[in-house]
Amino acid sequence: MSGTDESADEDALFVLSAVLLTPAQFPSVLGDDFPEACAALELQPYDRGYGLVLGQDGTGARWTVAVDDVSLVAVAIAAWDCGMEYDLSPGERTVVAAIPGWPLALSVAAPGIPAPHDPQPEPGTDDDGARPPLAPPDTTTWGPAQRRLGADEIALQWEAWREQFDAEDERRHAEAGTRPDPETAHMGAGAVANTDAENGAGADAAENDDLDGSRIIHDGVRRALKELNGYLESSPPPGRVRSGFAPAGARMLRADGPGWSLVARTDDIAYILLDEEPNEVLPVDRGPALPKLLEALDKIAVRPS
Repeated sequence: MSGTDESADEDALFVLSAVLLTPAQFPSVLGDDFPEACAALELQPYDRGYGLVLGQDGTGARWTVAVDDVSLVAVAIAAWDCGMEYDLSPGERTVVAAIPGWPLALSVAAPGIPAPHDPQPEPGTDDDGARPPLAPPDTTTWGPAQRRLGADEIALQWEAWREQFDAEDERRHAEAGTRPDPETAHMGAGAVANTDAENGAGADAAENDDLDGSRIIHDGVRRALKELNGYLESSPPPGRVRSGFAPAGARMLRADGPGWSLVARTDDIAYILLDEEPNEVLPVDRGPALPKLLEALDKIAVRPS
């Protein structure tokens, strides 16, 4: 494997990007948890995980190369994030699998070779048995991959989303001629779900009067909160709940389940996205129960090492 050595032969890999595939950090387009993401690439879900190197061969074909040298790939990603150059060239012995295609969309291409394209099947390979190349999810339709990507984006742009929902909250109060309660000033607006319950932290989502007096608790939100509490009783698959850095000593939580995704800050509110609600983001107000639920989830979440 190679960086961008233009004298390399057709089998060399011109590295364009890389991502980690570990229980604590994996491309969410691939699945709700680490084992599911590994299964999408036909890899064994070993605890140490993999590094995924995305590049082109000498013919311009797209390849995703899984390597077991996770530390090397992590160092490269950290260097690139800091704007530094880093020649990511994993050794041949570290290569676990070479998979045609890319699971993520890349806007870059290696210079001096043909444009990115799917590789041709190996000679003699039966088309029925050939693995289709990896491809990014279709952004024109809504589904599990888009739902998870949406939650990832909210986590990355948390402050912007909070400002948006705070502004919506103020607008709704202005239309109703009321003032926001300072004790609930950071609870969001829109389709709000109250997580208070008699039996534990968010054990069941209780109905909550919204600002206009309507009952708008969503069955999908209720289901997601119930399943999140279930994770506290029975350990979910690795990577189903993940905890990352957030400012002011808080943690950013990401959790997924069948048909839903959650993103939350342990010192703030939560947002839930549902398969049955395309492009909708449903805030869950903080109340007395949500902090306990988020704290408990953070304790069972996997964290980057």
